[in-house]
Amino acid sequence: MRAAVLASLVFIPSFAFAQPAPQDPPSNGGTAQGDLSVTIYSNDLALVQDVRRLDLPSGRTRQAFADVSAAIRPETVGLAAPDATVIEQNFDYDLLSPTSLMEKAVGETITLVRTNPGTGAQTTERAKVLAVNGGVVLQVGDKIEVLRDDGLPVRAIFDKVPDSLRARPTLLVSLDSRRAGVRPVTLSYLSGGIGWSADYVALFDEKAGTIDVQGWVTLRNTSGTSFYNARTLLVAGEVGSGDDDNNNPNIYRPRPVVAPLRRAGTETSAREQLGDFYLYPLPERTTIADKQTKQVSFLDVKGAPATNGYVYHAQWNGNAEQPESASSVLKFSNASKGGLGDALPAGTVRVYMRDARGQPQFIGENHIDHTPQGSDLVIRTGDAFDVKVQPTVTDRTRIASDRWRTTMRYTLTNAKDKPVTVELVQDGVLWWWNDTRITAESLKSERRNADAEVWQVPVPANGTATVTATYETRF
Repeated sequence: MRAAVLASLVFIPSFAFAQPAPQDPPSNGGTAQGDLSVTIYSNDLALVQDVRRLDLPSGRTRQAFADVSAAIRPETVGLAAPDATVIEQNFDYDLLSPTSLMEKAVGETITLVRTNPGTGAQTTERAKVLAVNGGVVLQVGDKIEVLRDDGLPVRAIFDKVPDSLRARPTLLVSLDSRRAGVRPVTLSYLSGGIGWSADYVALFDEKAGTIDVQGWVTLRNTSGTSFYNARTLLVAGEVGSGDDDNNNPNIYRPRPVVAPLRRAGTETSAREQLGDFYLYPLPERTTIADKQTKQVSFLDVKGAPATNGYVYHAQWNGNAEQPESASSVLKFSNASKGGLGDALPAGTVRVYMRDARGQPQFIGENHIDHTPQGSDLVIRTGDAFDVKVQPTVTDRTRIASDRWRTTMRYTLTNAKDKPVTVELVQDGVLWWWNDTRITAESLKSERRNADAEVWQVPVPANGTATVTATYETRF
């Protein structure tokens, strides 16, 4: 009720401020911002550098920097002004709104304008605001009145705007200037609410064995402030943060069943680097509007080699009650030769294929982490319709007090009219797998790591293949 009542009150200032607050510097095109540079990181963080030309008097002065980010981190503010010293700074984040204006008017007298809905006649009366708690409580003469959300037209006229309320996010800085005159003043700060990610559109041609990949930078601004005509630089990499969940060892982060990064690359990208991060400058200045998503192309590759395939992960020594779908995957590289030829910032890869009519159709998507150049990737796009796998425990025998022998059978079926190869992965479980060895197998496997045994299983068209393996486990 409170929000609806306050939203219905119209602010009509009746005269100028008796004690004016520090005035914002002259605006240019509706904003007080100056020459902007915005460096955007991928973890919802940005560095804003704003150079404004100010006419500073000699001695102590208080300057208002309007149109800073509403998500500014005040403790990160830096101000550089030639021949001036910063004494104090305050960030005014209490913004002007019907609700905040009424809350600040508690104890003050305002004017109510009421309109008779039948005659249209208006009456005015003075009222003292007693409280704004779940509604507005007023003293009108010798009576106490509550403004009701009953649809009757009523307006509130306030004598002034409180000094603590600002129409726009504003940083107040007290300076001590050793001389008078116009000079550039550089304001820099970190802000939340601004981030970016990469999005990739991949068109896969199965017959040609190639993909066309378009990479897009997607900017998002929810900081509460627009940044106009800014030089924009994107940083690919995760910068450290004191409140980053990645620093918390108690948070469980499950790994994907099909990890996209199969082999990390060792090629150095030609892109500019800053420490351990890659930089992606936008070619032109751009306006990053509040509550806006903006996309800019940064990668366009045609005809890179790619293949599709199938991967199935079997849980440790478990039966599947019915055949389960293998994962459909797309395999490609970002190497300079035979690949996309670029380091890939983290983002979502969306894969398309052309149907019989030549129209691109969406077949799945997956997320990749920051990927160095020269890497091999396996992108899971979904579950296969025609390729199934059913693991079965055919025998489990205790051969000692701390040893077991388990025989597994994996049945693979293929309803497609062409042969396929399925990457069959037997996953381990915690410490059991660390003391497990295969004593017999029908197809030679590869021990990928301590937790995975892998078979490359050819399955004929419209046919079946079977793999058996015997494990001895100590625990």
